[in-house]
Amino acid sequence: MKASYYHFIFRVACAMCYIGHGLFGFITKKVWCTYFAVAGIGEPLAYTLMPVVGAVDVALGLIVLFYPLRFAAVWLVGWGVFTASLRPLAGEPVAELIERAGNFGAPFILLLLSAPVHGKNGGLMDHLVPDEEWKGKRTETIQKYLQLFGFLLLLGHGWLNLLLKPGLLHQYARLGFAHPERLAFYIGLFECIAACVILLKPSRPALLIILIWKVVSEIPYPAYAILEWIERGGSYAILLGLLIIIKKPFPLHSSLLHLHHTKAPSAGL
Repeated sequence: MKASYYHFIFRVACAMCYIGHGLFGFITKKVWCTYFAVAGIGEPLAYTLMPVVGAVDVALGLIVLFYPLRFAAVWLVGWGVFTASLRPLAGEPVAELIERAGNFGAPFILLLLSAPVHGKNGGLMDHLVPDEEWKGKRTETIQKYLQLFGFLLLLGHGWLNLLLKPGLLHQYARLGFAHPERLAFYIGLFECIAACVILLKPSRPALLIILIWKVVSEIPYPAYAILEWIERGGSYAILLGLLIIIKKPFPLHSSLLHLHHTKAPSAGL
């Protein structure tokens, strides 16, 4: 696959994540009040700020899609980590954070796929263009990050199932399953195993099954289903990107050791 096509996949994924998330701000999603409360912001002000946050998210998503600037992708990495971190800070399981690895992983991969900086001020206002030279070690680095993010997002969602998250149980009950707790356990077990497969020994057949599962299983949300599905665009892109780029698996110990010594992408990529 040409670098430009691969690059475009992650631009679309970033746009999906942040446009989907931003639209929740416009409809003033009640659960957001819990996250604003972490910063000491009460409900009246939270409801006032939600459309503002939503507008910024949508604007950045559109910028990355139609006129990708480096500052937008850098911001989305930080914003994705920050918003995901609010969940455990608000008392939710840590699994809620890692399940959203696609939200910050997609812009991170987009930066890795982009040509090096040429402008001033760290190139923050540079136009992101595909790096046509990402071969060899660069490809291995991208694959390892894709494996890591794919592992996290599957592990997080599987963990939430094993914790019997009420929202998931409600979803399964609405679909007509008589024993949602039992179903959640089996789904959680499957997704945790799938996460380990992604990190330890990914293969194209396995990745195709996991990708289809992720895309289909995110559809039947009880409320705002289309927005929930769109918001997870980064998760789909991580799995699709790994499916395309995969050549051979990288063992757990070597992957983590390499990532520890690899400089993360920043404004200076």
